[in-house]
Amino acid sequence: MMFNGYNAGLVESITRWLEEDIGAGDITSAVTVPQGHESKGIIHAKEAGIVAGIEIAQLVFEVVDRTLTFTPLVKDGDSVAKGAVLAVVEGSTHSVLTGERLALNLLQRMSGIATKTRTFIDVLNGLPVRLVDTRKTTPGHRMLEKYAVRVGGGSNHRFGLYDAVMIKDNHIKGSGSIAEAVSRARANIPHTMKIEVETENLMQVDEALTAGADIIMLDNMEPGLMKQAVSHIKEKAPHVIVEASGNVSLQTIRSIAESGVDVISVGRLTYSFESLDISLDLNEKKVG
Repeated sequence: MMFNGYNAGLVESITRWLEEDIGAGDITSAVTVPQGHESKGIIHAKEAGIVAGIEIAQLVFEVVDRTLTFTPLVKDGDSVAKGAVLAVVEGSTHSVLTGERLALNLLQRMSGIATKTRTFIDVLNGLPVRLVDTRKTTPGHRMLEKYAVRVGGGSNHRFGLYDAVMIKDNHIKGSGSIAEAVSRARANIPHTMKIEVETENLMQVDEALTAGADIIMLDNMEPGLMKQAVSHIKEKAPHVIVEASGNVSLQTIRSIAESGVDVISVGRLTYSFESLDISLDLNEKKVG
């Protein structure tokens, strides 16, 4: 099984996460469950939501014990009702219990992110705007969390500091001005890379336009000012992508989208979500 081409890296991470949990061994299972005991683990949703991370859960059990049989009954992106069975894992009871918590932790968190993303997407229904995440992710889990955003119907912003130029307020302070920051960036990046500039008012919007920014972020602007800024940008430079960011909620996102922005970035997709409640229950098969 491959997961977006990252199988080797995921196996390494999962191995490390399992070692953190297992340490010298699962003491409770060792002293209570006979060797050779086998079970069927039923993974089910205890609340409705969007599933994300089924393949990751499967990979966890594969790393624990390749003799386990994992049968997914849903796929990532599926909407499930409370009580739905998501997957079945069969084999050594010791192995199932060893992988249970890590598999559920990842599945719950990723499904929570996908579910939250879908709620934002639903509010934006019918509007030509793209919902994207940010770098506000859990250290070590960025690839998984950004994948979960995509499963929920959103898109990804930059993955890290290395793959895009985003000139924010502190970069502007460090270089002296928006014009200087853009000029320095343009002279030192490939022609294929875009430059984004964060702005807080119409004066900065004009500076970014004059400097030749490819993307202009409207940060924490109130709706009236945002609409004015979008109109101004589209009139002066229709090719420039306009992004809105800052304090975006389910209550405000539709009015933000109606201002005419092309992209809305929402950090809370990956830092302020609630994990989906998912459990694993054993159905005893036999004692060896």
